[in-house]
Amino acid sequence: MDFEHTARVKDLQARLSAFMDEHVYPNEARFFAEVEANKAQGNGWVPTRVMEEMKARARAAGLTNLEYAPLAELTGRSHIAPEALNCAAPDTGNMEVLVRYGNDEQKERWLKPLLAGEIRSGFAMTEPAVASSDATNVSASIVRDGDHYLINGRKWWTSGAADPRCKVLIFMGKTDPSNSSVHRQQSMILVPMDTPGVRVVRSVPVFGCLDEPHGHPEVDFENVRSKRCAAGRCSGPRSTGSWRSRASGASASRTPA
Repeated sequence: MDFEHTARVKDLQARLSAFMDEHVYPNEARFFAEVEANKAQGNGWVPTRVMEEMKARARAAGLTNLEYAPLAELTGRSHIAPEALNCAAPDTGNMEVLVRYGNDEQKERWLKPLLAGEIRSGFAMTEPAVASSDATNVSASIVRDGDHYLINGRKWWTSGAADPRCKVLIFMGKTDPSNSSVHRQQSMILVPMDTPGVRVVRSVPVFGCLDEPHGHPEVDFENVRSKRCAAGRCSGPRSTGSWRSRASGASASRTPA
C-alpha cells in the first residue's frame, strides 16, 4: 500500500507544524495556568481565553479537519492542539454523525456552530449500572410517547457534558429491547443540554483529575421529553425491526427495511 502523502497534505503538514510551533506549544503552560487560576477562584469549568484565541488563529490560517489523518499525528503531540484545531473528541464524531444523518434543521442548529467551534457537544453512552463499554448492554430507555420520545437513564463518562459550551448530547438508549438481535436494540437521539430532566450529577475524576474545563460527568435523564420529527423529515440507514434517531431538539423515526 502506498502511504505517500499528496502535495496538498504535505503543505498542510508544514502549515500545521508552523502553527503548532508558533501558537500551540508556547501556550500549553498558559492554558493549564488559566485552568488552575479558574479552579482557585472556585470554577474550573470556565473556558480558557487562550483556547478561544488559538481557535480564531487556526480558522484564520485555514486549518480545518479535512484530510485529517496525516495531521492527527501532529496534533496528538499536544494536549490542547485538537481543540484549538476543532478536531477534539467527542465533537469530531458527533459532527460526522450530523453530516451523515442529520436533517437540515439539525445541521443548521447544531452542525454549523460545531464546525465553527462556537459550541461543544457530548456523547452519552456509558452507564454506571452495567458493563456498557459494550454498547449492547445499555439499559437507558427511549420510548415513543405520542408526539414525543420519553428518555430515562443514568449515564457517566459523558465526555464534554461538564463544559458550559456543551449545548447538545448524542444519547444512546434502548428503543427495541425485544429485538432478537442485540445489535438492533439501540438508537441514538439528540438531546439539548437545556432540556428539562437533564441533570449533571457530578464530575467523575480520573486519578484525582476532573479534566476541567471539559470533564466526563455523570448525568441523569429523568422523564426527558423530546418532540418527534415531522413525518418524512428524518432520514438515515434502514434497519429491520429497529428505529434510529435524528432530530432537532431530539427525536427518532422508525424506518423498516
